[in-house]
Amino acid sequence: MNSPIHAPSPPSSSSCSYNRPPPCLSPGSRNFKSPLLLPQTIRTSQKMYRCSGGHVEASSNTNPLKNYVVGRSTSGWFETQPLVAEQLVKRRLFPVEALATPTVQDFSDTPLIGDDKIGVLLLNLGGPETLEDVQPFLFNLFADPDIIRLPRLFSFLQKPLAKFVSVLRAPKSKEGYASIGGGSPLRRITDAQAEELRKSLWAKNVPAKVYVGMRYWHPFTEEAIEQIKRDGITKLVVLPLYPQFSISTSGSSLRLLESIFREDEYLVKMQHTVIPSWYQREGYINAMANLIEKEMKGFDCPEKVMIFFSAHGVPLAYVEEAGDPYKAEMEECVDLIMEELEKRKITNAYTLAYQSRVGPVEWLKPYTDETIVELGKKGVKSLLAVPISFVSEHIETLEEIDVEYKELALNSGIEKWGRVPALGTEPTFISDLADAVIESLPYVGAMAVSNLEARQSLVPLGSVEELLAAYDSQRRELPPPVIVWEWGWTKSAETWNGRAAMLAVLLLLFLEVTTGEGFLHQWGILPLFR
Repeated sequence: MNSPIHAPSPPSSSSCSYNRPPPCLSPGSRNFKSPLLLPQTIRTSQKMYRCSGGHVEASSNTNPLKNYVVGRSTSGWFETQPLVAEQLVKRRLFPVEALATPTVQDFSDTPLIGDDKIGVLLLNLGGPETLEDVQPFLFNLFADPDIIRLPRLFSFLQKPLAKFVSVLRAPKSKEGYASIGGGSPLRRITDAQAEELRKSLWAKNVPAKVYVGMRYWHPFTEEAIEQIKRDGITKLVVLPLYPQFSISTSGSSLRLLESIFREDEYLVKMQHTVIPSWYQREGYINAMANLIEKEMKGFDCPEKVMIFFSAHGVPLAYVEEAGDPYKAEMEECVDLIMEELEKRKITNAYTLAYQSRVGPVEWLKPYTDETIVELGKKGVKSLLAVPISFVSEHIETLEEIDVEYKELALNSGIEKWGRVPALGTEPTFISDLADAVIESLPYVGAMAVSNLEARQSLVPLGSVEELLAAYDSQRRELPPPVIVWEWGWTKSAETWNGRAAMLAVLLLLFLEVTTGEGFLHQWGILPLFR
């Protein structure tokens, strides 16, 4: 298994030359096997909106686009850039579902823009804050049908099975969380991000409340929604804290929102929009490049450092069978970051791999652990790990990368190891998130017109319902990250079906022997073996 190593042209002169391997993959040569859920977009000048009273004004320093979306807000007209998602053509962004959760903010009155109360919902995974939280957190994780998928006939076993698996895995997981301080810092960091985002929005004249909705731990989505209802939010921007969209991360949270919103009249009436991914935004790219450039300066010879992007993996079937855009968005994201670094005269070799796989199914390759060993065999001596899919520190960065992968790298012949920190509350990153929210406001509840030729900084927007519709019909056909039971002619299914058949035979023989009845006795087969 060979990992794709990209080697931009080295500088014309350097005191530390490095014989880089040839590039194996270029953006122009990539051939994706399945259509993307959300078409890729290309960065251009940012289109900024100024909210004053009930009006939203847009300005831009370039105007190459056609077919602008023109809609009417409650108090005036606004003009925006077009959406580019094909599934949004001539569709209304119906106020179907959205997500939310309370944060550290404490306002007596919800700020208004015109007659609307604006809310921003940050979505994240969540994590146990203490060692006592580990087992119930794992239960919530494995109780998600997108994590452990059972045949419909056995769906009633979902929670009992989640209980069993969570109890089984809790001791090992507790060891990992104990090694990083006794719990995940994810909630604390996400709350800090929410507060900094709120401050940035207010500084940009967009008074809004920011909520945090965790998928598997406090503050839960349900808690957030109750807070949103109490605050009387009328327009909501849903912003997943996953730079790249995947049906296993943002999609899982959106599915939960759909089920909650479907049964709540208030939430059905509340207008919303979702920013499904934002990896190509200029502010995010610059923030990542800033962190990489800073960490590279800590090496004795920065020109020799291999930049190692490590992303959280997803099952391969999500990409090849359901058209999950995650892999394509991740590869484009890495390309954009390296393009920015090249502008800064940083032309190091780099590669991308995927970590955190579990279960017997095949995940996106190359795998991080295998790639590290391979790089060591190729003679790479300096490695800078970049957790490209994470914007907050948690167990995948603090334990898996900082401990397990670092030890593996040093044992594989890599002498110098470094790691880029997660973005956290990096100012450029937070400011860009605020800009993304501001750019999305005119789309909340507005009519969207698609223009596939458009080039813009803002990713395609859509409602929860529309985004889920792009892949939900394929959901039951996809293998989950952890397969516990499956029928059919697959490697995993053959194993479990064989075990089930063996148990059935043993049970049948036990009943025959103990009761002396049954078809084996009736057919005269069993007495032959007495």
